[in-house]
Amino acid sequence: MSLPPLVEPAAELTVDEVRRYSRHLIIPDVGMAGQKRLKNARVLAVGAGGLGSPALMYLAAAGVGTLGIVEFDEVDESNLQRQIIHSQSDIGRSKAESAKDSVLGINPYVRVNLHQERLDSSNVMEIFAQYDLIVDGTDNFATRYLVNDACVLLNKPYVWGSIYRFDGQASVFWSEHGPCYRCLYPEPPPPGMVPSCAEGGVLGVLCASVGSIQVTEAIKLLAGVGDPLVGRLMIYDALEMNYRQVKVRKDPDCAVCGENPTVTELIDYEAFCGVVSDEAQAAARDSTITPGQLKEWIDGDEKIDIIDVREPNEYEIVSIPGARLIPKNEFLMGTALSDLPQDRRIVLHCKTGVRSAEVLAVLKDAGFADAVHVGGGVIGWVNQIEPEKPVY
Repeated sequence: MSLPPLVEPAAELTVDEVRRYSRHLIIPDVGMAGQKRLKNARVLAVGAGGLGSPALMYLAAAGVGTLGIVEFDEVDESNLQRQIIHSQSDIGRSKAESAKDSVLGINPYVRVNLHQERLDSSNVMEIFAQYDLIVDGTDNFATRYLVNDACVLLNKPYVWGSIYRFDGQASVFWSEHGPCYRCLYPEPPPPGMVPSCAEGGVLGVLCASVGSIQVTEAIKLLAGVGDPLVGRLMIYDALEMNYRQVKVRKDPDCAVCGENPTVTELIDYEAFCGVVSDEAQAAARDSTITPGQLKEWIDGDEKIDIIDVREPNEYEIVSIPGARLIPKNEFLMGTALSDLPQDRRIVLHCKTGVRSAEVLAVLKDAGFADAVHVGGGVIGWVNQIEPEKPVY
């Protein structure tokens, strides 16, 4: 489905810009008119991480005139394996500032707007209203639904991407011409069901593959060329080096873009997606200990059984002394319960405390009333007790 150009062309290109974009200008489908549209375009990247890095760099190189960056995080060493817009010298810096420097290093003719704040229901409408197109590189469900609903309410298109381990997905959502994200995923998965990249990992170069698809779609929309991924989901399997497409139809019963929408204004997206399930929150309410408390129990030879509910590859990177590995899924399936001791207090931990809280709910329901979990997980342990150990 071809669509008209999203933006009007700028008045002119300078001599320097003509030289810079000459390889675009000689493409008949882009040409002078298309490049002027890119110059006049305003694109917002939500996130300057794995997907935001290649997206921002190629949008800048392509000559998009105004780039906005929504990012509140700082550069961490673990980011550098995939977030190529940042470098070793940027560790500890604002990601937004680091990304801006890289963008201007690529193309000094680009205007960069920074929004160094967490995107939420209180600011998203004001920020999005300033741009023609949104490129979504977020990695959590609450923000994805927030981006989708704001774009539907503002009638703005956005290019969505998702990455996990060796798999990637991309699509263009624009409720005026096709489905929105909720048409594809009406409800978020149960809390803890889908691991994040921080929990499950991601092949660094996968970000470039999916991010470049996102930029390709953005250019097509802005310049009005080709057939954008509206109504189509691109699925990429890096291990098999296979791309396939799935048609996505507009859902007439969609809660936000359907014929009788029930979501007509922004909602509480953290509550909607449930970062931690109600059961896990209830279980952890009076059964959470600190890394310091755990250290006291270990030093005092308390009768405890420390269980790490992460995955084996995570356990190999760093572990709490004395902890034994039983992955979360074994508790969810019930196979781990028979191996738990009855004469020791169970102490659960994961990377940050989310997965262990979910397992804690399972144990409480199975009768292990005195079981606890470590708030902050192994990251909290390393930060407070063994700072010489690596984190991931």
